[in-house]
Formats: sequence, C-alpha cells, structure tokens
Amino acid sequence: MADPAHQRDFLTQTLRRVARPLALTRLGLLAEAVTRAFWPLWSLCFALLALMMLGIHDMLRVESVWAIGAGFALAILGALIWGAMRFRWPSRGQAEARLDATLPGRPIQTLRDTLASGAGDQGSEALWQAHQRRMADRAATARAVEPDLRVSSRDPFGLRYIALTLLVVAGLFGSFWRVGSVAGIAPGSAALAAGPSWEGWVQPPAYTGLPVLYLADQKDGFSAPQGSRVILRLYGEIGALAVRHDLGAQGDDPSAPGQEFDLETAGELVIEGPGGRRWDVAVERDLPPVIEVTEAAQAGNTGEMQLPFAARDDYGIEAGEAVITLDLAAIDRRHGLEIAPEERPEIRMAIPLPIAGDRSDFEETLIDDFSQHPWANLPVLVTLSAVDAAEQTGTSLPFQTALAARRFFDPLAAAIIEQRRDLLWNRANAARIARLMRAISWQPEGVFRKETAYLRFRVLLRRLEAISVYAPLTDEQVDEFAEAMWDLALLIEDGDLDDARERMQRAQERLNEAMKNGASPEEIARLMQELRDATQDYLRQLSRQQGEDPETGDQMTQQQMENALQMNQNDLQRMMDRIQELMEQGRMAEAQQALEELQQLMENMRVTQGQGNGQQTPGERAMEDLAETLRDQQGLSDEAFRDLQEQFNPDANRGQSQQNEGRNGGQGRGQSHEGQPQGQQGQGQGEGQQPGQQQPGSQGNPQTGQSGQGGDAEGSLADRQQALRDGVNRLRDNLPGAGTEAGRAARDALERAEDAMRGAEDALRQDDLAEAIDQQSEAMEALREGMRNLGEAMAEEQRQMQGQEGQQQGQNSGQRNDPLGRSSGNSGNFGEQREMLRGDDVHRRALELEEELRRRSGEGERSQDERDYLKRLLERY
Repeated sequence: MADPAHQRDFLTQTLRRVARPLALTRLGLLAEAVTRAFWPLWSLCFALLALMMLGIHDMLRVESVWAIGAGFALAILGALIWGAMRFRWPSRGQAEARLDATLPGRPIQTLRDTLASGAGDQGSEALWQAHQRRMADRAATARAVEPDLRVSSRDPFGLRYIALTLLVVAGLFGSFWRVGSVAGIAPGSAALAAGPSWEGWVQPPAYTGLPVLYLADQKDGFSAPQGSRVILRLYGEIGALAVRHDLGAQGDDPSAPGQEFDLETAGELVIEGPGGRRWDVAVERDLPPVIEVTEAAQAGNTGEMQLPFAARDDYGIEAGEAVITLDLAAIDRRHGLEIAPEERPEIRMAIPLPIAGDRSDFEETLIDDFSQHPWANLPVLVTLSAVDAAEQTGTSLPFQTALAARRFFDPLAAAIIEQRRDLLWNRANAARIARLMRAISWQPEGVFRKETAYLRFRVLLRRLEAISVYAPLTDEQVDEFAEAMWDLALLIEDGDLDDARERMQRAQERLNEAMKNGASPEEIARLMQELRDATQDYLRQLSRQQGEDPETGDQMTQQQMENALQMNQNDLQRMMDRIQELMEQGRMAEAQQALEELQQLMENMRVTQGQGNGQQTPGERAMEDLAETLRDQQGLSDEAFRDLQEQFNPDANRGQSQQNEGRNGGQGRGQSHEGQPQGQQGQGQGEGQQPGQQQPGSQGNPQTGQSGQGGDAEGSLADRQQALRDGVNRLRDNLPGAGTEAGRAARDALERAEDAMRGAEDALRQDDLAEAIDQQSEAMEALREGMRNLGEAMAEEQRQMQGQEGQQQGQNSGQRNDPLGRSSGNSGNFGEQREMLRGDDVHRRALELEEELRRRSGEGERSQDERDYLKRLLERY
C-alpha cells in the first residue's frame, strides 16, 4: 500500500514546481474579478476626469457644476457598492482548477487522488506510482493561464469604450492643469481665503487658425478678430469683482462668476475690484473676399474656354462660383440673331480652388468646354463670386468677354455651325436655316469633299423642312438637330487622312510660294507654323488609320516592310527647324530645296503606306453594298420629299442641278411626273440613263397598266422601297463577324433599318409621305450605325487573325512599324513606352498632364473619391 506521507510530499514537491504559473493564474483570476465587478466604477471615473480636463466646469455656472458633481458622486458610490457586492477573492483551489483544466489528463487533480483498488498489490502500486510520476512531469510543463477580461456580455452598449474615448480626446485637446481649477469652486477654498481673483481667455474663430489669448498675459490692450469669444471666470466672494465692457452683448449680472460674450466692436474691457485690470480692445474685421477676372477668355487647343482669375481673402476662400450671362447689348443682331433669343438659364459653375497650400491669395484658371453651348463665341458677361469661412460673399464686376470655344476654319463647317447657332438662338429660324442649307447644297461640286458629308447634310435638310412645315420644333427635336449639325461640322472640319494630306500639301505649297515671292518674315513664320500643325495632324491621322485598319500593314510584303520609309518624329521636327533657320538667315534657295526634300519624304511615306495586293474581303464587299444601299435610300427619300413639297406647292420650280434627287429634277437623278416633248426626253431621265429607258423600280402598276410616272408615282416609290428592304435582308443574312459583339450589333442595326423601311413602304402605299420620310430617315441612321458596327467587327477579326499569325510566325516576323518608325508591340498597339518617352516633348507633355489634372480636381461636380484620387496624382508631380 502507498505511503500517504510519501504521497503528500510528492504532491507538495510537484506543486512547488508549478508555483509560479499557479500564482500568475491566480492573479489573472483576481484581474477578472476586479474588471467584471468594477468596470462601471472606472468608466465613471474616466468620464469625470475627461470632463474636468476639457474644462467643462469653467464653462458652466457654479450651480450646474455642483449638480453635475453630485450626480457623478452618487453614481460612483453606487458603482463602488455594486462592485463590492459582486467581487469574490479567487482561492488557490480555483487557480489550481483553472491551471489543471489547461493540461491534458488534469495531472494536478490526479496527484491528489489515491489508489482506490489494488492496495497492497505490489504490481498495482508500482503502476500507480509510475502513473503519478508521469502526471507530475506533465504538471511541470504548465503555463500561466491568461485572464479573460472581456465584459461585453455585461456592457452590451460599450459604455466603457465611450468613457475611454472621451478620456483620450481630453488628453489630446485638454489639460491636467484645468482639473486644479475645480478647487476654486468649493466653499472655503484657498481662492476664497486669499481674496477674489479672475481668469479670462479670448478664443478667435476656428477658421482663422489664430491662438487663444490669455488675458492675464496681455498688458494694456490687444486686438482680436471680430467674432472672437471672450470667456471670464470670477472667483471669490460674489460681488467682489464685476465686469464692465462695451465690446458686445451685456450680461444680466456683471458680477456673475462665469461670463461669456462675442467680440463685436472695439472698446474697453474692465474688471472692477481687487486685482482688477483694464484693456483697450481693437477689433480686426474680417473683410469679404475679393475676386476678379484678370484676362479675357481664350480657347485652348481642344476648344475649351480658359478664363484666368485671381482671388484673395483674409483667412482663405472656401468656395466660389462663376455666373455667365449673355451680353445682348454687345451682339451684332443680324441674320439669325436679329430676332429675340429664347430664354436660357445662365451658366453657373464652381470655380477651381487650390488643392493644397494657401487659399488666401491665389490665381487659377477657370476651364470648361462650351463649344456646343448656344452662346459659344458670343459676347457674355462673367461674374465671379467667392465665399469665405465666415460666409461672407465677394462678387466681381461683370467682365465682358467672348465665350471662348472651338472655332471652325473650313467654310462649309463654319456655315453649318452658324446655322446651328441660329437654331439654338431661336427655333423660329428653322425655315430660314432650311433655305440657307438648300442654297448651300444647290451645286455641291467643290463644296462637299466627301459624299458622306453631302448625304448627311441632305438628310438634315430634308428632315428640318419636313418637320418645321407642320409645327414648331420641340425641345427634343432642336437638341437632336443641334447634335447632328455639330457632328457633321466636325466631320467636315477634321476630315480623314485624305483631308489631312490635302491640308499638309496646301500648307507646303503656300510656304513655297511665299518663299518665292519674298514674303515678310512674319508671314513666313506663320506659314511655317501652319505647315508644322498640318504635318502633325497628317501623321496622327496616318498612325490612327493604321491602328484602326491593320489590313493596310498586313498586305505589305516583307520586302516592302524593309524598304518602307521610317522616320522619327524628332527627325521630322529637326528638318522643319532647319528649314525655318535657313529662311531666317535669308538662304531661301537652300530652304526651298530642304522643303522639296521634306515633300518627297512625305510622299514616299504615303506611297509606301498605300501599297497592297488589291484583294477584297467579304467584309469590304458587305461595306460597299451597305454604302450603295444607303445612297439608294437617300435618293429615294429625296424623291419622296420632293413629292411632299409639290403636294403643297404644285407650281414649285423644277431644279436643274445634277445633284437634285427629286422627281422633277430635270437634270437630276429622279423621275419626271409630266410627259415631255419628244425633243426633251433626255432631260427627264435619270443620271446615266438613256432616253426611253425606264428607271429602276418604275415598272407599271398591275392594276392600271400605267408606267408609274403619273398618279401612280407613290406606288413606284413603294416598290423601290420594298426592293431596298429585300436587299438589306439579304445583306443581314450574309453579314460577316457573326461571332463578335460588334457583328451582332451590326445585324441588330440592319434589322432596325429593315423595320423602318417596312414602315416607309406602308406609308408610301397609303400616300402618307411625311411618315414615310421619317421612317426613311430612321432607316438611314440605322444603316450608318450598321456600317460603323461592321467596321468594328472587321477590325476585331483582323486583330484576332494577327494574333494567331504572330504566334505562328514568331515575335520578330510579325512585327511592324508605324509611319513614325515606332515598333508595334505584341498586342498590336503601335509604339513602345520607351520610344514614346524619348525626345524633347516629354517635359511639355508632363506639364500638359499636370494642368489637366489640376483642372479636373477643381471641378466641384466631380465626386469626392475622384477628386481625392486626382489629388494623390498631383502629389506625384
């Protein structure tokens, strides 16, 4: 049988080995008990200390301070009693149980157990002793148990965290020295025994950023901003001290212990009584902000208005606004501007402010694009206003300037923009605009460089005449026409690669002619800059076209690629600089020779770029068929429009222009209503049609047997419309790019065009020409959208083919260069980042990017997240 004394000694020895973790565990239990029992007590103590550090007692009346103090005292006493009733001192047994529970097999409890059976058996006792030795070794590995200090179940509202947060705030913005001022409130305090005393502060408004003034440190006078808060505290016997001032609102009791008022006017502040003081107080008035326009508005490179302005304020500007109104008195009221304009709201926009730095005195530029606004390039009055932190508003005098916007230099584009302006000025100008547009398109040879621009112009003209003849245009229709005219003007002004090449050649010819004729240096400099701009535009168009149409590069053989002219943009710039230098030195012969070399280089690049194998893909054939269908639909719509005109005016003049697509066109491409003499048959035929030959689609009516040139003309138009619809149906079924999103969009557009054509056909058969014209216009718009989507589908297919060929041929064989000599990457995009960052234009581009970032960051209508992102970008600069 095991000796009990030996077992107790073994247990004592084992517990001695775990004494340290056992003591720490017991301390943890003590911390748990204190925390769970007294957390309300220390929460109240934290809150009371925070209030005293913040000086709340200095801001309240003495009675309020005593009431709040009594409430806190009762709450603290209750929390102390509540904690004492729930506090239990942890015992050693609880600590052993907590520690034993963390060990496998509970070894400490095992050491306290005795052998229940097998006592006296030597084998059983040996086994039991071995088991206890293993438990003793296991108990020796014990580690102190961490206390569980969570009281969330007892504090579901987190009151302890509120008190702690309040104490942290008091530590940051308060002071421990303010706690000592509580003693002055108690009756019989040292302050009362020593006699009356006072304290005072002057707190300027927060937006000024000025420090608080301590009155005891001020001598005979001081100055403070208007609106400052004056705080006075009188200690001692009530009535011993009194406050007298003429700085603001007077209190009811001048001897009250706590007094506060706002500093409004200059004057004197006097504390009467033992130890009193007197100050002459000057008031610094917060002046309203000043803002003004510094220069007239100018248009940037992309047409955006740039209006510089300057603003200043005593303590900084918080916000501002620009109001732009039309200056009717300064407008030349002629032509479309002769009638009164429609009422339009004034333009209001937030002014940009510095993101970082001082806002008390700064200069900024108001930037926005008003190119499409009805007041673009018209005289306006700009009034700027700024608001400071005191909500004072400063307004500038109305500044007269032009609403700078994009200008169009192509005569046709400028004429379209002028008619767009007149339409937005007053929709009553619609009839006048239609007449002018018809006059512009009367003889389009030499006026319209592109057939697409002419077709779109005719669609606009026809729709404008058809809609305005019945009723005034609605707001939606005015906006629709304005947008269409803007897009058409951009198409004519910017043009495509051919237009850019033509402008460059004209600039070269004018410069060459000026050098031959001995023009002035100013004229030559202007023409040289024009050549630079035209050349840059041509190169951009060429690079963009090659990027959008990869077939141009794929059709070139490897030998052609090796022989293709490659030039760096900086090399081209140096050539132009050399030409200008020679002209400035008077060496015109050498300058002309250098100019001819430049022309030859550009021509070689154009010829190389235009080489190809002449094969036509299914996509190209479909594009040509769609373009032909669009032209046929345009001619058919013009004939319907002419019939609509003749319904209202049967004796209307029959045009003789070869571009007249009406039915009585004479030399036009339409048909003739009336029978003509034998000798004049040729004048009634369509363009390219022999005398006696019938127009397509003008077959006789099955019911009347007539030839379709008299009263059955509408039936003939309906049959031709049906033929066009059938053609679109066939095109839609055979359209390439079926597996791409752009291809599906092209099919949807053609389906809409087919539905509109069906509606136009039904309207023609019912003799409803106005409805037919509207449906035909929708059909043409859908056809144009289908052509755009088809082009995107073809480009996407080509890019996929290029990627596959590049993987098969290897990295080097599939690599091409753009016209500027930049190598294309694996993704098909021209130019590598390393090559794009070469040259002297890097710093200029960086400045442009920084200006754009600053402009966008100053736009108040942008979201705060976006403005924060822009601010982070600016910090990199």
